[in-house]
Amino acid sequence: MEQSFQKGVVLHLASLIEYTEGGVISKQLIKSPAGNITLFSFDKGEGLSEHRAPFDALVQVLEGVANITVNGNLFTVKAGESIVFPANAPHVLTAVERFKMLLTMIKE
Repeated sequence: MEQSFQKGVVLHLASLIEYTEGGVISKQLIKSPAGNITLFSFDKGEGLSEHRAPFDALVQVLEGVANITVNGNLFTVKAGESIVFPANAPHVLTAVERFKMLLTMIKE
């Protein structure tokens, strides 16, 4: 298992990733055969085009606001809120304002 943070200490996840003007940054915290945990930051107006993942995925918004469409249903998700993408469901993310999220994907 690879990791990019120290174990056994309190983490402030949002501070582990910065924003970049006009872009998206991802930082993988954990990668293992069981799944991945990745931090993302999105500048306002940036996002991810429609795609699918073969496993359920949990998105936790750490800062800001995003519009997230899952299976054609639009949700506005804010800091402190979460949403689960079902396996193979089409989904799209767009930053309403700068936002950071934690993505947890567990493989079956």
